[in-house]
Amino acid sequence: MNILFTCAGRRTYLLKYFKEQLGADGIIVGTDMQLTAPALTAADVKEQVPAVYADDYIDRTLEICHKHKINAVISLNDLELPVLAKNRQRFELEGVKLIVSSSEVIDICFDKYRTAQYIESIGLKSPKTFVNPDRAIEALKNGGLAFPLVLKPRWGSGSIGIEFVNNIDELRDVYAQLLKKVRKSILGTASQGSEYILIQEAINGQEYGMDVMNDLNGNNRGVSVKMKLAMRAGETDKARTVDNAAIRTIGRKLGESLSHIGNLDVDVFERDGQYYVLELNPRFGGGFPFSYEAGVNFPKAIIEWLKGNEIDNSLLEPQYDRAFAKCDYLVEI
Repeated sequence: MNILFTCAGRRTYLLKYFKEQLGADGIIVGTDMQLTAPALTAADVKEQVPAVYADDYIDRTLEICHKHKINAVISLNDLELPVLAKNRQRFELEGVKLIVSSSEVIDICFDKYRTAQYIESIGLKSPKTFVNPDRAIEALKNGGLAFPLVLKPRWGSGSIGIEFVNNIDELRDVYAQLLKKVRKSILGTASQGSEYILIQEAINGQEYGMDVMNDLNGNNRGVSVKMKLAMRAGETDKARTVDNAAIRTIGRKLGESLSHIGNLDVDVFERDGQYYVLELNPRFGGGFPFSYEAGVNFPKAIIEWLKGNEIDNSLLEPQYDRAFAKCDYLVEI
């Protein structure tokens, strides 16, 4: 059982988790544009690839799959997901399982405006969201929207380009600045049309993260809820697993409705007893280690499913009230 992690980046922990569970039954291969990517130190084999949007990216990735007899591919990058999903058939013809959701699911999650619309369509709460600044200003003037607001790329990754504004002048200025910034960045390649800046009601309250875990057929098998205690550079830095039935219900509803493949990383805010879903990321997120270290063995579940075996859902239940913090350490590259 050989597993390829693409766009490995800094996700050292995830490669280590899968390597622990795989044992002597196979190898972990990692790819990145740079062979000095930290996560590649945890791989048994590392390979260099071109940029995700390069014409030969898929050809090179398939070449690596053939070379190392890869059984499954797991992507760790938002921008890569639609590229892989579009080429699913090419991987399947090579006998490689893409642990990547459908193009439709990826689009719902990657387009943050569509994310908000989808969340509302299944009966969950999302912050008030706009993509047209004139309509947002109109809503502000008629009382349908209030400051502070958060502006961010409609098609984005992590915390890139997030700005907060507190008045209409700031809204206009920051909106124009973000347009220019996105056009010049790699996000400009992923953005579509002219309305690619999101204007959203800022929700102030306790933030939670969820790992919504589906099997390889899109069936929901578990939900792990974590209370975020501290953030750093847009990722969860400290968190505690919690027994929150209301948020678990939201997670199950999302998992059953989307039928995504593998993990869905979800951000939720609580305000005045109401829960608002902000982000859906159909991949392993930076908060997954807090679930794994609390006993959620999703890597083992995925490996067993790839082997054609079944697992008990208790494997995906966390131990509650376990708190962890990330820390930096050096790796030789």
